[in-house]
Amino acid sequence: MYIVSDEVQRSEDITITDEKQIIFSSTKKPEIIRWLLQKGFHESFIEDIQSEEQGIVYEESENFKLLVLKIFRRSEEDLLLYVDINAVIIITENKLFFLCDERDVVQRVVARFRRRYKKGDSIPYASYTLLDILIDWTMNIIDLIDDKLEIIEDQIFSEEFDEKEIQKSLYFARRSLNKISKTSVLENDVINKLYNHLPTAVRKKLRFEFIDLKEHLSFLIHESRSYLDRTGYLQNLIMGIMSNRMNKTMQRLTGITLIFLPLTFIVGNYGMNFKYMPELSWRYGYAFVWVLNIVIAIAIYLWLRRKRWI
Repeated sequence: MYIVSDEVQRSEDITITDEKQIIFSSTKKPEIIRWLLQKGFHESFIEDIQSEEQGIVYEESENFKLLVLKIFRRSEEDLLLYVDINAVIIITENKLFFLCDERDVVQRVVARFRRRYKKGDSIPYASYTLLDILIDWTMNIIDLIDDKLEIIEDQIFSEEFDEKEIQKSLYFARRSLNKISKTSVLENDVINKLYNHLPTAVRKKLRFEFIDLKEHLSFLIHESRSYLDRTGYLQNLIMGIMSNRMNKTMQRLTGITLIFLPLTFIVGNYGMNFKYMPELSWRYGYAFVWVLNIVIAIAIYLWLRRKRWI
């Protein structure tokens, strides 16, 4: 799909030559598979890079270094749900392959790579650049999740919020952060293996670049776990607020019941069928009971307001 080199900046047709090339394409591109096999790339490696179930791994043969990493993209199901897809990096003496079956991901990666690539960059340095782009990609996702969690926290403290929708978003956020945390740990191991298998001269030259990669991965591991704790805090906060609102509702219902309890008692007394009840023959008995009920209700209401029950 794309070739970046000192001579060619972009190409839709892949022509693999003996010169230095950095190639961005699909894992199923026939020209690439054929070239790899001709150069001694093991057939089991082909199965690894084409399998969607392949985990993060580092493999090495005489002429090739193979890294299978993960790159995250947003799912259509929710803004906080990110799914991982394979991102394959193959390094040879004068070739660097980035292979991914999602065309839009390849386009975005190659666009970022072209902005950073300089004429004369070696294959090891270009490999570092590509790894840095992939890690920065995940760091941007962490920042997006952070921004979304800020919005959710503000929504929780608003008067009205959709508890079901927020709980759903937090659930997806936890899934995404858990994946990012586990992936970052494994990718840290893979990058350590790659660095340790580079020639001594290259390791010395790229020492600080790979230290930078490790620091970014450490940041991802720490931040993803921190935000996992934060989502748990937000879930507990929602439950606390909902419980508090339920308690207030029950308190109001109890207050209303308390107001009508003595009134019910009075009405119950005058509903009894006794022959000798003086108030029944009193001219102002009906009005008196009404006034008595209203005074009692107002008194209890004022008392409950003072106690902040209603």
